[in-house]
Amino acid sequence: MEQRAPTLEEVREARARLGNLIVETPVWRWRGDEIERAAGTQPLLKLELFQFAGSFKPRGALCVMLALPPDALARGVTAVSAGNHAMAVGYAARALGTTAKVVMPRTANPARVEGCRAYGAEVVLVDDVHQAFAKVKEIEAAEGRSFVHPFEGPLTALGTATLGLELCAQAPGLDAVVIPIGGGGLCAGVAAAVKQISPRTQIFGVEPEGADSMHRSFRSGKPESIEKVRTIADSLGAPYALPYSFALCQKFVDELVLVNDDQLRAAMRLMFRGAKLAVEPAGAAATAALCGPLREKLAGKNVAIIVCGANLDAATYGRLLNE
Repeated sequence: MEQRAPTLEEVREARARLGNLIVETPVWRWRGDEIERAAGTQPLLKLELFQFAGSFKPRGALCVMLALPPDALARGVTAVSAGNHAMAVGYAARALGTTAKVVMPRTANPARVEGCRAYGAEVVLVDDVHQAFAKVKEIEAAEGRSFVHPFEGPLTALGTATLGLELCAQAPGLDAVVIPIGGGGLCAGVAAAVKQISPRTQIFGVEPEGADSMHRSFRSGKPESIEKVRTIADSLGAPYALPYSFALCQKFVDELVLVNDDQLRAAMRLMFRGAKLAVEPAGAAATAALCGPLREKLAGKNVAIIVCGANLDAATYGRLLNE
């Protein structure tokens, strides 16, 4: 079923509405011999790890919450997340003067759980992501809170499209943009904005091998699910694709690629050495793709990669780097 993408006018209006609630994150050219050897190019990094709450997620969460009627906003919000979205909803709730109750799997990184609590969110821990979605429905029914979806829906994509709008203004004339995919909300919005501004720019989506719901969906032509998330990139571990974000990705993404956990770790190490960035595995996914499956295709091209987040405690970061 055809889904309507946000128009550029709508994206510009959304960015104006977000105002100082989000940061216009910087773009930085990663120069040097090591990245040139590894990737065959010197990419631009869209440094969304410097966003409030440490990832791109506040853009979508705020767009959803700003559209709530005042009485609904006052009752508070709820969300389900391995961490980044939960932190973003906690941040957004505080920024808009309401409350958040977020559901997270027990395996969520401790830094993200503490990050949620630091923003004033109440955290409910459950055994896995499937249980988390059931729990959040209970909270909605019992407390009248509004559910803020981690990746699905027109308002979420409208929020992430503001990232694409910024990127095209900061870095005109891109040959390609490489975007990590979990549920697809980031890729859907960014791709929709970039393709409308610069149709010649190629869009590449990156998934971990152990969380490939968008690959499965592209193959079958409809949103698909996975049985279990099997990747160190837990931020990209959505259990399924959903119609709106899938449709936008299907329309605007030129190609999907997969990266494995070893490639993610190698990219994390490369970003630490060469860019002095300590990113979570999801934040290294686009670099892993550029140095792996996309290397030959994008060598010598003017490429931007989305560094989507960096919420990880020091002990876990060190362990991942050394595995």
